[in-house]
Amino acid sequence: MAKDNKPPKSFQTMALTSAVLSYLVGPVLIGIFSGRWLDAQFGTAPFLLIVGLLAGLAGGVYGLVRLLGKYLGDDQE
Repeated sequence: MAKDNKPPKSFQTMALTSAVLSYLVGPVLIGIFSGRWLDAQFGTAPFLLIVGLLAGLAGGVYGLVRLLGKYLGDDQE
C-alpha cells in the first residue's frame, strides 16, 4: 500500500493561517513605522502615519485576496 506524500490537513491549515496573519499584520506595521519615520523627517505629524496605515492596509488586503483566490481556485490568471 503506497503512502501519499501530502501533508496532513492540520499543517495546511496552520500554513494558511500563518500566511493570512502575515498579510494582515506585516504591511500594516511597515506602513505605520514608515509613516512615523517620514513624519519625523518632514514634520507632518499624523498625516503620513495615517497615509502609511491606509496604504499598508490596502496592500495587505490586496495580497490576502490574491492568496485566498489561489487557495480557493478562483484565480483568473
